[in-house]
Amino acid sequence: MTPQPQLLSVEELNGFGVGPLSIALAAGERLAIMGASGAGKSLLLRLLADLDPGEGKVLLAGEARDTFAATEWRRRVMLVPAQAGWWATAVEDHFEASMMDKAEAMAARLLLPPDIMKREVRVLSTGERQRLALIRAWARRPEVFLLDEPTSGLDPVATAAVEALLVECSGEGIGIVMVTHDVMQARRMADRTFTMDKGRLGAA
Repeated sequence: MTPQPQLLSVEELNGFGVGPLSIALAAGERLAIMGASGAGKSLLLRLLADLDPGEGKVLLAGEARDTFAATEWRRRVMLVPAQAGWWATAVEDHFEASMMDKAEAMAARLLLPPDIMKREVRVLSTGERQRLALIRAWARRPEVFLLDEPTSGLDPVATAAVEALLVECSGEGIGIVMVTHDVMQARRMADRTFTMDKGRLGAA
């Protein structure tokens, strides 16, 4: 029987401040990446999302990244940065109408206020923006989540709600690569944990 390809395969990836490195992510697997500030963790996520130039081989379910349009790749391998971009005044303007019911239900699950979709982005707290950015990505159903400190601005209760969502996503086959500074979170969440130092990955 021919073995199934990894969900995300990275071979000899090099970019500014990162690499060379190789890593593989199985469907439904959760990887944590830890390391000091400036070690290259966020740069790695940007390289995987094809937002920064780099060299090396990156495949999604066995298909090379260069066979995808950039927008298609970023929809399927989606980065949720520590500070997501917001291009409209109101929260609801960042969601397609067809997504709104599910997004509102998820907002409630992540302990956001009932009127959050009607609020202006400028009045949101850091933690509210983090959770809404995750919901925005979740609603588009990517195959891989690249998450940069997704709970750094949250209290323990909200953190637990986000972690429960991510466990559910991985149960549906979504692969997750998560940068975190929280050792306990890595222990709770990760199937494997790596440490990044000077742009290189090693086992934690």
